[in-house]
Amino acid sequence: MVLETTYKLLAEAGLGGVSVDEVSRRSGVAKTTIYRHWRTRESLLVDACTQLAARLPVPATGSLRTDLEALASGAIRRLHQPSATAMPSIIDAAERDKELAKLHSQIHAQMCGAFFSVIEQARVRGELTRSQDSRELVASILGPILYRRFFSREQLDEAFAKKVVERALRKPD
Repeated sequence: MVLETTYKLLAEAGLGGVSVDEVSRRSGVAKTTIYRHWRTRESLLVDACTQLAARLPVPATGSLRTDLEALASGAIRRLHQPSATAMPSIIDAAERDKELAKLHSQIHAQMCGAFFSVIEQARVRGELTRSQDSRELVASILGPILYRRFFSREQLDEAFAKKVVERALRKPD
C-alpha cells in the first residue's frame, strides 16, 4: 500500500512532490510505520522507483532489425506510461544523491540490457561484427527516442521506432 501510493505520487508529481506526510495521508498508514520500514524518504523513493527498472523482455525474432524494432517500440510504450514523468527528476536527483544515483544506473542498465542481449545474439548469427560498438548502437536508438519524449515532445510511435532502428543500422558511406 505504501509503495503503491509512493509510486502513484511519483508518477503524478515527480520526486519533489513525494513527501512522507503525503504518502501517509493518501495511504492511511501512519508516518511512524512508514519510517519503521524506510528510515528516509530517499529509501522509500528508491523502493518505489524499482518498478521503473523492470527489464524489457528480450525478443527473439531471428533478425537484428526486427528485434531492435520490438525493443524500441517497447521503450516507447514504457515512456508513454505515467511513471515515465518521474525520469527527469530521478536523473536530476541522481547528481546529488548516491542512493538515487544507484537507482538511475539500475534503470539505465535494465533499459539497455535487452538491447545488449539482442545485439550479442545478432553477433552469434553473424549479423554484426565484433568491431561494431554495442553502446553506440544502443545510444543511436534510445537517444532519439528519449530526446523526443523529454525535449521536443514530437510524435513518438512505432513508425518512429522503425525509422530510428533503420538509421542506426545503416552502414556509413
